[in-house]
Order: sequence, then C-alpha cells, then structure tokens
Amino acid sequence: QVRLVESGGGLVQAGGSLRLSCAASGRTIFSINAMGWHRQAPGKQRELVAAITGGSTNYADSVKGRFTISRDNAKNTMYLQMNSLKPEDTAVYYCNANWRQFGVPYDYWGQGTQVTVSS
Repeated sequence: QVRLVESGGGLVQAGGSLRLSCAASGRTIFSINAMGWHRQAPGKQRELVAAITGGSTNYADSVKGRFTISRDNAKNTMYLQMNSLKPEDTAVYYCNANWRQFGVPYDYWGQGTQVTVSS
C-alpha cells in the first residue's frame, strides 16, 4: 500500500518562504514515474502547481521562478520549495504520485497541507 504524507504548510506573510515535504511509504519514489504538487483554493478547482517526471520538471505559469520541485530518493521524499509567496498562493497543497503497472493506472494523493499567505 502506497501512502503519501505532506507536511511543512503553515501561515506565512507575503514575500516569505515555505518548504513542503511529501514522504512516501510502500514504494520507493525512484520507481514512481511521475510525482507532483497540486493545490486547491476555496471555490476553485484543483490545479497543477509543479511536476517532476524523470529528470524533467514543469510548473504552472503562476509559480515559475518562485517554486522549485525536487526529490531526494535516499529519503524517499519529494519537496516543494516556495519562495516569494503571495496571498493568491493560499490553498491546500496535495502531493500526487502516479504510475502504470500491467497496464493498470495507479494514482495516489496525500491528505493535503494548508498554506496560508497573509498580506
């Protein structure tokens, strides 16, 4: 059973920084094809923030230059470094991992961690 647990969220003033962590268990992140961070603000749809697939990364336009996604295979943990935070970054942030095995898709989500950015 694969489990993803996010941590590192909190309250920060605009311009501040946070680092989110996603700890995986039940499967090494080395064996996971794609991992990423999504967020959902009140009244809005869940949106992709950043993703890492193999050696490639991609970001939502709204966070480019401010957020950095990375992973540490030895610690089996993925990170999202968030700098120059803005009030519009306020949301619940979710860790996601997905892969295919025997043609069957697997898609796992963490429980989410709240990020609140004050003006």
